[in-house]
Amino acid sequence: MVRGKGLQVGILFGGRSAEHEVSLISAQGVMAAIDQDRFQAVPMGITKDGTWLTPQETQAALAAISGERMGALQEPSGRGFSDQALAALRGIDVLFPLVHGTYGEDGSLQGLLEILGIPYVGAGVAASAVGMDKVLQQMAFRQAGLPVPHSLVVTPPQWKNEMTVVVRQIESELGYPCFVKPANGGSSIGTTKAHSREALADGLVEALRYDRKALVEQAIAGRHIECSVLGNDDPQASPLGEIEFSRDFYDYVAKYEDPRTRLIIPASLPPEVSERLRAMAIAVFKIIDCAGMGRVDFFLAQNGQAYVNEINTIPGFTPMSMYPKLWEAAGLSYGSLIARLIELGLERHQEKQTRA
Repeated sequence: MVRGKGLQVGILFGGRSAEHEVSLISAQGVMAAIDQDRFQAVPMGITKDGTWLTPQETQAALAAISGERMGALQEPSGRGFSDQALAALRGIDVLFPLVHGTYGEDGSLQGLLEILGIPYVGAGVAASAVGMDKVLQQMAFRQAGLPVPHSLVVTPPQWKNEMTVVVRQIESELGYPCFVKPANGGSSIGTTKAHSREALADGLVEALRYDRKALVEQAIAGRHIECSVLGNDDPQASPLGEIEFSRDFYDYVAKYEDPRTRLIIPASLPPEVSERLRAMAIAVFKIIDCAGMGRVDFFLAQNGQAYVNEINTIPGFTPMSMYPKLWEAAGLSYGSLIARLIELGLERHQEKQTRA
């Protein structure tokens, strides 16, 4: 459990991924809501070029973009990982990573923290890596018997050397419309919905800009349902929420900019459907050996068939994001959720110390 008042909690955010700005919003929400009687929030930013800032530099960088809804940490730059930043990292009691996407959610950051022996909130190295890679997680879910949309994987050599074969296979097995996504990515960045051969080609080029694997996926017509999972060895599932949006699909604009997008909590579903999806969410969480938090997203087809879309091991964490809002609906406030996640991170770290 938490060791008492004044625990130093590093709030790490920013980073080199395309989700840098989203990460800043999540971190500012956590720092504003953290229980100041129990914890001392230590802001720790990473600029877009990968420079780790000290807490003092982070505060100055945040002040420079104050008032910008989607600003980015910019200064200082070009320094990488300094001795001062490392000293600040070693000086905290537990880290709360809110670095979305690559270099934060994909296991690389978690590996660094494991090497340094620093307790942290959330999934470990393997769960983070699998949870970030849509291809690997779909393989794991299929192996476990969970329903996922039919999909195909395209690599740059395949697209360069076998373009005609790739297109024909996609059209034969998936048809249009289909989704084209970077295998490793988030916030729908680099994702397109292809309604034609030309759009498919453009989508593959775009997805492969972000990752070495493109996932081309069957489009499921239906509802977007989400479930928050909280815990370590005995995870619990929240009530379900539903996303309603007006754009062609739930893209970056729909997620962060379109005022017509609605989060419906709780989702209007028959009790037996809700229980089935909540059980599936816990199964997904356990399959990848997740810890702390995870948001599991589903497609619910018109015929009642549910498909696992993905798990997010560092979901959006602003006060208005689906993950905390679902727990709020279950009676767990935003501040209490933050405290519980810190406790879970410390418990997991302490449990590791008991092993040889």
